[in-house]
Amino acid sequence: MSDRREAPDRDLLDQVAESFTGERDVAVGTMFRSPGLRVGGKIFAFLGHHGQLIVKLPSDRADEFVEAGTAEKVVMGKRTMREWIAFPAREDRAATLTLWRNVAQEAHQYVGSLRQPS
Repeated sequence: MSDRREAPDRDLLDQVAESFTGERDVAVGTMFRSPGLRVGGKIFAFLGHHGQLIVKLPSDRADEFVEAGTAEKVVMGKRTMREWIAFPAREDRAATLTLWRNVAQEAHQYVGSLRQPS
């Protein structure tokens, strides 16, 4: 997942992406020109411009992370997104990677469950 204009913490996203290597329905994609992961064509996680991992989770689960101080709500323009939250990278990169992998798995399952049956 390399890019000429290396985004902050891109290496962490690359490691998160490696966790999905065996998943046939997961592909690398972009969201707002940032690298991310898709399931069934829908983005479930992407790297924010400031190096934070942004994921889509059910709004109640997203609120839990925000209330715990682990994540922040995502605001696009003047609109606060209900299901999108941002996880900033921590000083402890190993702890960040563990957290990011876990929330990316949750986001993958959630967004995958929203797909229409074929």
